[in-house]
Amino acid sequence: MAGNSSRKGAVRKQKKGATVGSGGKRVRALTGKGPTPKASERKGHPAARRAASAERRAAEGPRRRGAPGKNSDAPELLVGRNPVAEALRAEIPAKALYVAVGIESDERVTDAIKLAADRGLPILEVSRAELDRRTGGILHQGIALQIPAFQYDELPDLLDLVAQSTTTPLLVALDGVTDPRNLGAIIRSAVAFGAQGIIVPTRRSAGVTATAWRTSAGTAAHIPVAQVNNLVRALKDCQKAGLSVAGLDADGETTLDELPFAADPLVIVVGSEGRGLSRLVGETCDVTVSIPMSAQAESLNASVAAAVTLAEVARIRRLS
Repeated sequence: MAGNSSRKGAVRKQKKGATVGSGGKRVRALTGKGPTPKASERKGHPAARRAASAERRAAEGPRRRGAPGKNSDAPELLVGRNPVAEALRAEIPAKALYVAVGIESDERVTDAIKLAADRGLPILEVSRAELDRRTGGILHQGIALQIPAFQYDELPDLLDLVAQSTTTPLLVALDGVTDPRNLGAIIRSAVAFGAQGIIVPTRRSAGVTATAWRTSAGTAAHIPVAQVNNLVRALKDCQKAGLSVAGLDADGETTLDELPFAADPLVIVVGSEGRGLSRLVGETCDVTVSIPMSAQAESLNASVAAAVTLAEVARIRRLS
């Protein structure tokens, strides 16, 4: 009989009788779970990850000025023998000194290593290839100093400082100077010709980065730099403190050799090479000044214009 045969393949594999049912569970399993969640609400979905990232950025607040996507509070590498030695002499906060293997030592390198050792800083010997990689391929002269982000001064503190100075106040303000090498060169000239401080805007302006440090040849250690949110308001605060404001402008009201206020407390405003002073800054200045030059040259680099003006102010002050 079918089902009772002992032939292979003909054996019943389960007992006769009623089959156990689902108890209605299958009916309940067919119940809907509601509408499909939005992509941004689905765990693991790319849209959900983007939304979470946006929430984190909002919670952290706006980034400080710096390269896009780069945390400006991160340490940087200051490179070059003069800048490194000057920064260590000025006891600028530092984290480590990097020295290339086989570096040809001179007085600056020797001083830098000694100063770093005296401060208890780690002195790390690395290959030139590694130092090239760490510095992004810029000229490092075989030495680099890891420094924290530059600490800016507040404008009121800077004004208090110049008010207490025994010399006539002289400040330099930058309007739209976005190249850190120009900023570094202006800082170097400001120190050389007796200025007591620099004013830079927070937006659309170069900051004191490692590149600016290097271009300043380390002189950024010897002058305070105030960062302001609104340059026009900062210039008005300087005027209230008794300083006159002179802006460099190719179409200035007067020329540098006839610069008024040169012997008085003064702020020199340097604009960008392309557009010069912005309209509101120009209107805030007490006087705009042009630099006499040959007709073959349309304009000067911002740092060169600043150096020429500072040198002339220093000359006038020596004679007064």
